[in-house]
Amino acid sequence: MTSTAPVAFFDMKAQQALIRAGIDAGIARVLDHGRFIQGPEVDALEGKLAAFAGVSHCVGVSSGTDALQIAMMAEGIGPGDAVFLPAFTYTATAEVPLVLGAAPVFVDVEEATFNLDLPDLERRVERVAREGRLRPRAVVGVDLYGLPADWPAIEALCARHGMFALDDAAQAFGARLHGKRLGGWGDAAACSFYPTKTLGCYGDGGALLTDDADRAALYRSLRTHGEGASRYEVLRTGMNGRLDSIQAAILLEKSTLLEGELAARARVAEWYADRLRPPVAAPAAPPGFESAWGIYSVLLPDAAARDRVQAALRADGLPFAVYYPKPLHHQPAYRAAHAASFDTAPPPPLPMSEDLSARVLSLPMHPYLTEAQVARVARAVMSAL
Repeated sequence: MTSTAPVAFFDMKAQQALIRAGIDAGIARVLDHGRFIQGPEVDALEGKLAAFAGVSHCVGVSSGTDALQIAMMAEGIGPGDAVFLPAFTYTATAEVPLVLGAAPVFVDVEEATFNLDLPDLERRVERVAREGRLRPRAVVGVDLYGLPADWPAIEALCARHGMFALDDAAQAFGARLHGKRLGGWGDAAACSFYPTKTLGCYGDGGALLTDDADRAALYRSLRTHGEGASRYEVLRTGMNGRLDSIQAAILLEKSTLLEGELAARARVAEWYADRLRPPVAAPAAPPGFESAWGIYSVLLPDAAARDRVQAALRADGLPFAVYYPKPLHHQPAYRAAHAASFDTAPPPPLPMSEDLSARVLSLPMHPYLTEAQVARVARAVMSAL
């Protein structure tokens, strides 16, 4: 008999049940010592996450978005600069360049990986450089849904053009590329600890990972209003991007489960792959790429097929989501910037980003799914096709 019990899209309650006593104790320690911002828990977390990612420095900050902003501020990115980023991703990646006065230049993505299309990136960088109106300054590679972008290729391109390589690893903490964790690729990596991430707190939180000591020191200054050696020595314009001690205490406790949860996510992905068949295109990691499986997204033949699958899931009481229903260059906030990204109009098209937005569908993914639950979701999907 098929179960009709609820299936969670993300399940933080199952995780919390395992570590609630430790979380309560960690919060109590913060309440006792009273250092609610940048307390000792933040220092401990930074050391633990740097060791996990295999990098020299971790700088805890207040959110993944602030991590992106601090990283770009440290490079002096601003008016006249072009920042290249995927059109198919979350808004935070694009809003930061605009906040700093820079120009986001949207790049198309690959169908198989959802990540930056390297030939399209190369063409757009060369075109911006040739036109001469904007300076190519940075590439933000997004490891979408948990799968690493092609960082060796991105690094090589950035080296050729003298650009900053920033890894937006918000959905992919714990992923590996050729045996090396994300955090060690690019010049720096921005992480998000939003509650639903592979490592998430109970509020907002983030971090910057890098092997560059000078960058790390600058990040620490910028997250605290640009301070110098003392609190009231202001060396530069910064921001309030500090990490709360309570969130760090929660992350320290949750990090004890991370390795096991990453393995469980990979197992859930295998269960899905065993049950989903064409015309559903299940995600797969290329050789040498190890996804963190932050989100499990499939591709359906067309928008009508997605509508049918959504209806079938809804009828069975199963959750789903669409990440993302509209590419960024079609969003009202970015249309003008996209239109102005090149001297000649219109800018080069982004057909794959537009196509994926009409066909992508995200299914439940978390470490506490059972094989029976995955089978139930897969049956509902296949039944609609």
